[in-house]
Amino acid sequence: MGTISVAGEKIETDENGYLNNVADWNDEVASTMAKKDHCELTPAHWEVIHFLREYYEEYEIAPAVRVLTKAIGKRLGRDKGNSKYLYELFPYGPAKQACRYAGLPKPTGCV
Repeated sequence: MGTISVAGEKIETDENGYLNNVADWNDEVASTMAKKDHCELTPAHWEVIHFLREYYEEYEIAPAVRVLTKAIGKRLGRDKGNSKYLYELFPYGPAKQACRYAGLPKPTGCV
């Protein structure tokens, strides 16, 4: 178990840095996580992060990378729904890193 400090508030995470409570998430939490990874979130990052939040609300699961790629392709277009594009944004793994920034649990099937 760990914590991150956001605006003077301690938020609990698991040993891999994923939020223990999805409801603790907000944009500032995502930005704080990204800064720890030396990543500056661009509008392209936010598009994927907010897509993931919507996906989780609808299906109550964090998608693995293949499902994520396919779902983004359907919603945002083929140019964004491919592994190359997503790995450029999230080099530590589009599903794992993006889901962590989105405040979601670790995707199923991710090591």
